Amino acid sequence: MNIALGTIDFGTRVGLKDTFALLDRFAEAGGTMIDTANNYPFWNEGCTGDESEAAIGAWLAARGNRDSVVLSTKVGGRPTITGDTTLGSAEGLSAKAVRAGVEGSLRRLGTDYVDVYWSHIDDRSVPLEESLGAFDELARAGAIRRLGASNMVTWRLERARNLAAAHGWMPYTALQLRHTYLRPRPLTRLPESGHVLATDESLAYAREERDLTLWVYNTLMSGAYTRADRPVPEFYDHSGTTGRLRALREVADELGATPNQVVLAWLLAQGLVPIVGATTTAQLDEAIGAAGITLDEALMARLDEPR
Repeated sequence: MNIALGTIDFGTRVGLKDTFALLDRFAEAGGTMIDTANNYPFWNEGCTGDESEAAIGAWLAARGNRDSVVLSTKVGGRPTITGDTTLGSAEGLSAKAVRAGVEGSLRRLGTDYVDVYWSHIDDRSVPLEESLGAFDELARAGAIRRLGASNMVTWRLERARNLAAAHGWMPYTALQLRHTYLRPRPLTRLPESGHVLATDESLAYAREERDLTLWVYNTLMSGAYTRADRPVPEFYDHSGTTGRLRALREVADELGATPNQVVLAWLLAQGLVPIVGATTTAQLDEAIGAAGITLDEALMARLDEPR
């Protein structure tokens, strides 16, 4: 199952008992990819950023199943000032911050390696060579198996990959961006300053670079496709959205699926890895069901070019 489980609320809004239940259900269904970060959810009152990793680490220790999990975590966005709920004091991607970041993550997760290690932000105050060199040191030490770039624009990613190739360093082979079925207005400025939207350019780049996998987050827009109390974000408010929502609902009705499931199936059909932040078993089961939905060329065409 090529769906990753998002875990921002694990250990906080989702208590430890429910966290274990969700992770158990995900594993039972064949899920392996678990996505977290070393700062989740620092922006909530009373939280430090330890919580999600610590909860996952407790589950791994209790189940003894580390080898069957693809563990994905991130460095760069953890605050260095207690109580800061912005990215203003983020640790960044200096060599020192990268080394300290992985040490903290490994300790909280109770493991000696991370399968996919992400730069959570694009820290332009630090030369790419410094960050990439530090990541390569971690790879050579066996602490990370694969390197990913989260919230990095295409030209910066291309530059980083070229630098890694020139130096013989571990390259970025995963990219994580915000993406869903609806298309935002051009030149959209997101209220979440740290988020970077997938663009036609980044999507095309990921398709062309055969060794690069694109993971996408905020795939279900916090329930906006199916919940009346969760409005579609205003930057999707344009004429094209009406047709796409109509096509989505028509295809879902024909397949006997939910709109959320069709969105996930649409992403999967393009070879993307959707991250789903389930907080209840019902939400998780809905997402798991999407893995069994096949969208043929005709259905994809209807979704991509709605009337």
